[in-house]
Amino acid sequence: MAHASVTAMTHRIAVIGGTGPQGKGLGYRFARHGHTVVLGSRSAERAEAVAAEINERLDEPTVSGADNATALQDADIALLAVPYDGHDELVASLADGLDGIIVVSCVNPLAFDKAGPHGRVVDGGEGSAAESAQRLAPGARVVGAFHHVSAVTLFGEQDYLDEEDVLVCGDDREAKDVVIELARSVTGRDGVDAGRLRLARQLEPLTAVLISINKRYKTHSGVRISGLDH
Repeated sequence: MAHASVTAMTHRIAVIGGTGPQGKGLGYRFARHGHTVVLGSRSAERAEAVAAEINERLDEPTVSGADNATALQDADIALLAVPYDGHDELVASLADGLDGIIVVSCVNPLAFDKAGPHGRVVDGGEGSAAESAQRLAPGARVVGAFHHVSAVTLFGEQDYLDEEDVLVCGDDREAKDVVIELARSVTGRDGVDAGRLRLARQLEPLTAVLISINKRYKTHSGVRISGLDH
């Protein structure tokens, strides 16, 4: 298929939780397709080590590492790629640095028991990690996206993950459009507008379904929306 060009506008992206598999994989994809990336972590040394690992795979070293608060400095987009445990405390501590910028939440509140993975109930079923981030950082422009892309395929060698779609939800129209375009760095085409931010309540736990499919079929499944001309 014909791919979209590299994202028209390049960004400075802080990946909060950038040393974990999802943050590392998305940071690599963003840097590979023209964006400047700063990996954030509680440990600046750990972030620097993972940044060096990513830079080894790039034509130009455009990824750096820092502690979470420092990573946010001068960023115009922040990606939250942290475990749900400790999420609220971390976001609250970074609220000032998130003020006024686009914050992309790919956090999936999941739990595991003997029966397998399942979605965790957030705010009595009336909330999501993305909505919690918006509440804790009211000045941020929160968008939910990149929930369903496998960390393994993100850090693979394929230029674009063109058999998958990135579903994007949010209430800030301009911020959502930026993230829809940012999805080109991962799939080679625009993300799919999936509606308002509250629909993160459905998108986040869907990841548990994909994990179950992966286990059953020994694969790295994703989501593709039919009926769209893109």
